[in-house]
Amino acid sequence: MSVRATARVVAERDGLPVLQSDGPLALRRTRAGGAYTRVTVVGAMSAPLGGDRLAIEADVREGARLHMDSAAATVALPGRTRRAAGYDISLGVGEGAELRWLPEQLISARGSGLRMRTGVQLAATARLVLREEQILGRHGEETGTLATRLTVHRAGRPLLDQELSFGPGAPGGWDGGAVLGGHRAVGQLLVVDPGFDDRPPEPRRLGETAVLTPLVGPAFLVTAVAPDALCLRRLLDAALIDLAGG
Repeated sequence: MSVRATARVVAERDGLPVLQSDGPLALRRTRAGGAYTRVTVVGAMSAPLGGDRLAIEADVREGARLHMDSAAATVALPGRTRRAAGYDISLGVGEGAELRWLPEQLISARGSGLRMRTGVQLAATARLVLREEQILGRHGEETGTLATRLTVHRAGRPLLDQELSFGPGAPGGWDGGAVLGGHRAVGQLLVVDPGFDDRPPEPRRLGETAVLTPLVGPAFLVTAVAPDALCLRRLLDAALIDLAGG
């Protein structure tokens, strides 16, 4: 039997008026440093399985600062149905607010199917740090089928629209030299900060398998591939510390 569940958090300057968990998605307020309120996603059961429909909604209102992470990696697993699972993430960040969206990796296990969509709406003065990491197969196994889409709008205008597809059924060449080149970990780090209007970052390579791309707007995107999850995290962490002060 498929699971449908939505977890929702609303952050304001003085607290969390909404912290709603559902099904396998448990949200917990956890200890944070500095001015951030921290919320951690804790998996209450194995999910997403084939056919599941999961969603997380975060609304960071004017002047609030929210750090969201997860307690463990999310593992997409095969279910009793051949239908792909769906995982939708909706993030909104208001004027003068900041969101740090830093979950653990998404692992695509053999035989699984997952369509993941992340949509972000930013006010003109909002700040965002967003990290996504996809691991194609557990240790020693082939990947499942994974399709992701990341769309970001700032002040109502498109900032980024990126789609990735991997595994059986994905367009040919996804594992070739022009895309992954045999690597099994891929990640993105997106940073949006109005301060970049005056000091936009320059495009450049970051090591052998990562690249920084400035966007049309006060933002940059780091895209990286790596042989495994640990190497990928080190690449993205180094980029975050170097380019956005951690």
